[in-house]
Amino acid sequence: MIRPAQPTDAGAVGAILSQFIDTTDWMPRLYSRAEELSFAGTMVDRGWVSVLERDGQGSDIAGFVAMDAGYVHALYVERTQRGHGLGRHLLDDAKSRAARLELRTFQSNTGAQRFYAREGFREAGRGTGADNDEGLPDILLIWERSVR
Repeated sequence: MIRPAQPTDAGAVGAILSQFIDTTDWMPRLYSRAEELSFAGTMVDRGWVSVLERDGQGSDIAGFVAMDAGYVHALYVERTQRGHGLGRHLLDDAKSRAARLELRTFQSNTGAQRFYAREGFREAGRGTGADNDEGLPDILLIWERSVR
């Protein structure tokens, strides 16, 4: 079940974000876990975040997407749940709410690049890393709903 995040979901959202940083060797840790939790809370408070519950009871958040005005700020799935289609479900939900989506992924994140290509995104540009906190080269990806 995908639903809008509640303030009480910020901890789970922050934990999933921290987990990605902790388990990705090329990703620098720039912020403390407390700062990541605060950032997660800010995204939730702004109404950007939708969470995917495994059990439908709100007690087991498996992933989240943070989107504002067609820009996907974040899409993460809990590490043990990757590869089961949950990211696609979150992305399908985002696609249902916008005719066009944009996002950036790091050039080092080849798994994300493959995922987004399968989901119909196309590359629209590359950055040197000068415009992101991590300083890592990135790729702008765009998806547009096809008109039939």
